[in-house]
Amino acid sequence: MRIRATVAAVSGALALSAFVVPAAQAEDTSKSGNLSAFAGQAPADEIVGDTQITNVVVNGGKDIVLGTTATKTFTVSVTATDPSGIADAYVDLWHGASVDDPDGLFLSNEFLNDEPVTCTASSATTSTCKLTFTVDPQIDLYKNSLAGTWKVTAAAAGKDGDYMWKDAYKTHRVQRFSKLTVNASPEPVVKGKTITVTGKLSRANWETSTYAGYSAQPVKLQFRKAGTSTYTTVKTVNTNSTGNLSTTVTAASDGYWRYSFAGTSTTPAVSAAGDYVDVQ
Repeated sequence: MRIRATVAAVSGALALSAFVVPAAQAEDTSKSGNLSAFAGQAPADEIVGDTQITNVVVNGGKDIVLGTTATKTFTVSVTATDPSGIADAYVDLWHGASVDDPDGLFLSNEFLNDEPVTCTASSATTSTCKLTFTVDPQIDLYKNSLAGTWKVTAAAAGKDGDYMWKDAYKTHRVQRFSKLTVNASPEPVVKGKTITVTGKLSRANWETSTYAGYSAQPVKLQFRKAGTSTYTTVKTVNTNSTGNLSTTVTAASDGYWRYSFAGTSTTPAVSAAGDYVDVQ
């Protein structure tokens, strides 16, 4: 069942409102700094009192890359400050035209499981709170257009009930896992003869849970001479309509051939393992 896909079909605020406690209880809870009390109620970019978010780090600063079946767990840290100290934090990631009309939404495990967020104080006023996310591409990523830039909602609450809430504190990339193969032949080859180097660039198709060729992409053909550690670009080859690569080179010396893809906003960089050719 596409549980989170269903959640993503409604607005971010409505998706969270199901967890809102009754008004009287919310008032009491918010004074203790529990953000879940007003999740779905806080308007965009609201600051009450002197709570400030100073930093948000998603997945250690690295892009979130997902294939077709394996789940991915990553953390988001929120550093915030308040004269009374920090009691709680909230984060979600959303994709779409607006926070009121998202077509993709990642909620933290703490929020989904109604568990407390772990906040570690570095001083009497400042804490870093960590939230954990588990994303399943077969549930959370139901269409390929979700690859690219997502917005990050971030909120923090002081122990005195003050809070800061920003629907789009920053952005972060979610990408489709990529694969790249290479095969150089014949092996061995006579010096001065032609080597044919083939390969394929493919990436995760979240709609079919398979890998499909990535067409019309420039890929570098690189060579590393035996006994050395550095690859040198020989030429650039474009993938065809099915993601396949093919080109020819002249055999000059023993070494490794590989293809290397620089990546795009929706697909990470990847290099094939070198294929050794013995030149005689």
